[in-house]
Amino acid sequence: MTRILLVDDDIASCRTLQLHLSGLGHEVSMAHSVDEGLQLLESFKPGLVVLDIRMPGKSGLQGLPEFKSALPEVRIIMITAFHDMESTIEAMQKGADDYIHKPIDIDEFDDAVEKLLSHGEGELVETDSQSLSSLTMVGNSRAMKEIFKTIGLVAKSPATVLITGESGTGKELVARAIHRSGENPDGPFVVVNCAAIVETLLESDMFGHEKGAFTGAVAKQAGKFKLAENGTIFLDEVGELSPVMQAKLLRVIQHKEFTPLGAKESKITNARIIAATNVNLAQQVSHGAFREDLFYRLQVVNIHLPPLRERKEDIMGLVQALLARINGELNRKVVRITSDALRCLQDYHWPGNVRELENALMKAVALCPTDTLSCDLLPMEITGVSLEEVESQPVVSRPVSLQAMEKAHVKQVLEMVDWHKGRACEILEISRPRLRRMIQQYELQPPPGFVADKDNGD
Repeated sequence: MTRILLVDDDIASCRTLQLHLSGLGHEVSMAHSVDEGLQLLESFKPGLVVLDIRMPGKSGLQGLPEFKSALPEVRIIMITAFHDMESTIEAMQKGADDYIHKPIDIDEFDDAVEKLLSHGEGELVETDSQSLSSLTMVGNSRAMKEIFKTIGLVAKSPATVLITGESGTGKELVARAIHRSGENPDGPFVVVNCAAIVETLLESDMFGHEKGAFTGAVAKQAGKFKLAENGTIFLDEVGELSPVMQAKLLRVIQHKEFTPLGAKESKITNARIIAATNVNLAQQVSHGAFREDLFYRLQVVNIHLPPLRERKEDIMGLVQALLARINGELNRKVVRITSDALRCLQDYHWPGNVRELENALMKAVALCPTDTLSCDLLPMEITGVSLEEVESQPVVSRPVSLQAMEKAHVKQVLEMVDWHKGRACEILEISRPRLRRMIQQYELQPPPGFVADKDNGD
């Protein structure tokens, strides 16, 4: 049972909703103006307020910030008979949790109430302010603990480090951690993306050039190795270097010197070199695509970052750190995650690794109407595999998520009862609003030519 406050000058509509909500077991109180609602707020302390927008005197939009200020944890559903985009946007920006139009669709209303009231049951995610840094590395798995140890051992050494791992695993974070823990953490950290710059410009970008060295070289320009003086140069995607650039890089590592384009004399570099790649360089060497001598020069110390799917125990910590940073960036306060959403994140195989997790959380937080991240805010590929995959492969041969199994089961039951929603609800032992929500969530469609019976509840 939850206390719900209805604030609407339409007495008949208010009374109808009160009877409906009371029938569902909630304790309901009514007010017919914003001021009357605010007076009831302190004594009644509702968990949910249903607030009409257009009322005599102070409007619901004007009163919304006052309700949130007086009782910050209260959920608010705005209702209106007017379909204008501006009011919807303003309501959501002022802190409304949902927005429903009149005449009220009772299934839509029940869905909104159930969704908002269930969010309070999510697992609390502490957001440590130290986690706001985009440079934070997180991990309690054995693999990550070993990586932290290696960083500690190698940071003070000038040895060249090669960081390997799939895309999105956080190779640059490791490089930055080595730099920050090294002899000169205040020195520059310069990044060169070897795959993002065309070969004709890469040499100039790395080593610099003299005025007139080539068409367009109107002035002398320092390269990344010069800019990394007394610091670290990070060569990302080093496996993409051409044979010519591989030879030039080998000379830099061997002799600590480089020659800018158009220059007659070489320059000395003391920059520490850290490289990273998502390809198997040993295999590239065997195929003749990468120099063997350069490979061994780069791999004095090798740090391999495991994919996220091999360290699932780190997901909760990553969610905690990422939510803290995303909240700061988006000015949001999403501090909870439902157990279903967390289970989806832990069950997913994460081909895009930590970067994919960050993107998924960023989108979910941006769309989250409350302080709790729920499963329905996550992308479909995370909440469950496609229905076709589930139906085409036995569960015993390919484990799937509970979401995917639920989708397949609901579809099967609906087909068994010829899409009679009443009988489907009885078999599934769920309410009509929940079945309707499942049908919408999983985008289930009745067969072509289907006509609902009058007792089907459609």
